[in-house]
Amino acid sequence: MKNLKLKIIRQKIDKLDDKLLNLIKIRTNLVTGILKQKKFKNQIIDKSRIKEVLTLIKKKSVTRKIDPKITKKIWKNMIRAYIDFEKRNFKKK
Repeated sequence: MKNLKLKIIRQKIDKLDDKLLNLIKIRTNLVTGILKQKKFKNQIIDKSRIKEVLTLIKKKSVTRKIDPKITKKIWKNMIRAYIDFEKRNFKKK
């Protein structure tokens, strides 16, 4: 019985992961659009924007009763991944 419940929950997580992948694709396309607007590689890291995003995510997490430590870690890692993505894809104009 426990294995069946576990399997069902895992299937739900797998479906949710598919939705997250679709959202990541959309986010990546948006980041690519932003990257095209940047003229210099030193524009990739915007510390004030990062701080603003993390503050907003913390507030939204608390409002939605999500552990803000989890969302902070997720967003910090996502920001790092997109900074790396931008550095790898930056083309001088």
